[in-house]
Amino acid sequence: MRFFRLLPAVALGCSFLAIAACETAPPPPIERPAEFTPLGVGATYLSSDVIGGRKARAVKLRAAGIKPLSPAGAAEYLAWTESQLRQQTAGIGVDVIRLGNSLLVRIPASFTFDANSSAVKPEFDATLKEIARTVKARNQGFVDVLAHTDTSGTPQYNLALSQKRASAVATYLAGHGVAKSRIAAKGYGETAPLVVPDDTEDKRATNRRVEIRLVPFS
Repeated sequence: MRFFRLLPAVALGCSFLAIAACETAPPPPIERPAEFTPLGVGATYLSSDVIGGRKARAVKLRAAGIKPLSPAGAAEYLAWTESQLRQQTAGIGVDVIRLGNSLLVRIPASFTFDANSSAVKPEFDATLKEIARTVKARNQGFVDVLAHTDTSGTPQYNLALSQKRASAVATYLAGHGVAKSRIAAKGYGETAPLVVPDDTEDKRATNRRVEIRLVPFS
């Protein structure tokens, strides 16, 4: 009889082991470039208005049925979004930066693109998908995608490459449910470095980046 009484406990223990075995181990942390600072010498572009101008962008949001936030709603939008994004990107080398009335998600370009490519790397798909999910969940905000290169290559080539990369990330976000009316993309090429001169690989890696800027619609 004692043997039969032990069976439920044994079965329960096995079920816990089976569930634990099914859990996916988290990916190893990714190290960002050593000098990947929150702001830098060329970061004055971040004080500019949203891409294309707030007034023109607001027309598109209203046409899509998106209503502006109150001041309290805008503050809550930023707090919630920042919390979600920090959880999703913790330990993987992506920075979530609070810039006054906006948020900036800064991603080293080496995470998202191969050299001279504007195709999003498959290995970064899961993280970008999580970012898209959070951005989609609260739709009362402008979404700017900004891409940057280092000074390798010609300025013309770098500008074109950054524009393609910004467009690729914008297309990815739209393809994962973020309203197109909210999104704008811009490539800066090599014109907005975080560190100068970028005469070492660490410094060049710092300047190569993609950023997603989120600004409340208020």
